[in-house]
Amino acid sequence: MARSGGAGRRNSADTKERLLTAASEILREEGYAGASARAIATRAEANSALVFYHFGGVDQLLLAALDRSSLERMAMYRELAGQARTLEELVEVATRIYRIDLERGYIAEFSELVAAAVTKPELRTEINQRSEPWIDFIAGEWDRVLGGSPLGKLLPAREVAYAAITFYLGVNLFSVLDEDQSRTEGVFELAGALAPRARLLTLRLPRRGTEPRQAP
Repeated sequence: MARSGGAGRRNSADTKERLLTAASEILREEGYAGASARAIATRAEANSALVFYHFGGVDQLLLAALDRSSLERMAMYRELAGQARTLEELVEVATRIYRIDLERGYIAEFSELVAAAVTKPELRTEINQRSEPWIDFIAGEWDRVLGGSPLGKLLPAREVAYAAITFYLGVNLFSVLDEDQSRTEGVFELAGALAPRARLLTLRLPRRGTEPRQAP
């Protein structure tokens, strides 16, 4: 009996993983409109009723798939961003993240659910909750590298994070017009060219009470 139960749990876990993978793939390739229970189950080689059995519905499955990819991305990008020590390096990290997300379909996955939330209010709270860790991540890295500098004061971390998320979503929509990605790459090239010129603005200001004393 124990063996049978163990095999059942493994089969159930395997089915859930296949459904999650299929949901991600369809969301990236065919969009939210193409992500039906039948389409996902067919790709996962499972019964469509299992979408509801394991996740409670298609939207819940798509959100679970987003959660899975977000965990993978967050671990990868925290390590990547943690190496940045200057504004130039932050721009390089942002460019690498954009390219990875574009290549692997992460941008499309997130953007499709955001677009769906426009006409499905019940999705808005879910998407907002999943956006917050990314806003915190971006703001934290900006503050770590530039906090206490004139640029950090001019561009507060939270507002920078909001701008980054807005750009991230806009890139996916703009990709319809920018098929070869040359225009979007041009934006990152411009940011890379401007970053070194802002060097003086990135120098941390001394804290009050820590100014060096003049020799008598």
